[in-house]
Amino acid sequence: MGVEEKDTEVTGAGELEAARNVRHSKLVMGTIMALAGGTLWGMNGTVASMLMKNYGVDPLWIICVRELFACWLFLLMARLRTPGKISEVLHSKEAMKSIFAVSIGSILFSQVAYIQAIHATNSATATVLQSLNVLIVMVYVCLVNHRRPHRRELVGLVLATLGTFLIVTGGDFGTLQLPPLGIFWGLMTATAAAVLAVQPLKPMTRWGNFTVNGLAFLISSVLISLYYQPWAHMPTLDATGWGLVAFSVVLGTFGAYGLYLAGVHKVGSIRGTMLGTSEPVMATISTVLLMGTVFTPTDLIGFALILIMVFLTA
Repeated sequence: MGVEEKDTEVTGAGELEAARNVRHSKLVMGTIMALAGGTLWGMNGTVASMLMKNYGVDPLWIICVRELFACWLFLLMARLRTPGKISEVLHSKEAMKSIFAVSIGSILFSQVAYIQAIHATNSATATVLQSLNVLIVMVYVCLVNHRRPHRRELVGLVLATLGTFLIVTGGDFGTLQLPPLGIFWGLMTATAAAVLAVQPLKPMTRWGNFTVNGLAFLISSVLISLYYQPWAHMPTLDATGWGLVAFSVVLGTFGAYGLYLAGVHKVGSIRGTMLGTSEPVMATISTVLLMGTVFTPTDLIGFALILIMVFLTA
């Protein structure tokens, strides 16, 4: 073998090793970001619950405020990280149609459904029921690909059904542990989360995470503010209350959406879904610690069954 061939082999091996290192670094960073985003989402649910129960804040006011302020944080980051993308989107009818669809289907729908589910139940229950979005995505994939569910997907379906039954009824067919509105908004939250897991990915790949989120949050916030008029429903908050609002805007909305979606973009939807289970876990822990909520054994078993379902079907 000649010297040139040996040099070529060494160079090829070096490039392969470098590529592996890049993929590993991307996977590690994506994992950290997705876990952090899910954790912040879980904490944000508890913060919203505290604002509603301790201060009597209207759920729609919370949505309006955190969307109105978080959108500018996204747009500022878009300006710094991907200059020119905002202008590109604003000058494209196709892009604006896509962003408008994301603002309605992924942002407004998910925000309203989730906050109403928390209002009707609690943040832990709402986020666990939201995890049923994996089943909705599974059904969608089966229909689109014209295939039957795999065995583990069917097992996941049984576990999810049983887990939801335990949470809703406490194991007693004759009673409802959750109010009908809580069940309705819980299922709507799962549907909205399924839309969020699919709809924004294509626009984000083309125009970037911050640009898509910034403009989508801006459109959504304007639409809901025109309907609700948050300035006419100002709550009475002390320093702690405003601190909770600030957390919800900066970390619970901007941080959670930005980190989680960026993480999913790096690790893929399958790993991202599994890592997203940090949300209901953190929501349950923070609900117990900060609000003193007591869950029954059947609640905890139901939570566990739904989380197992996520891992089986992801």
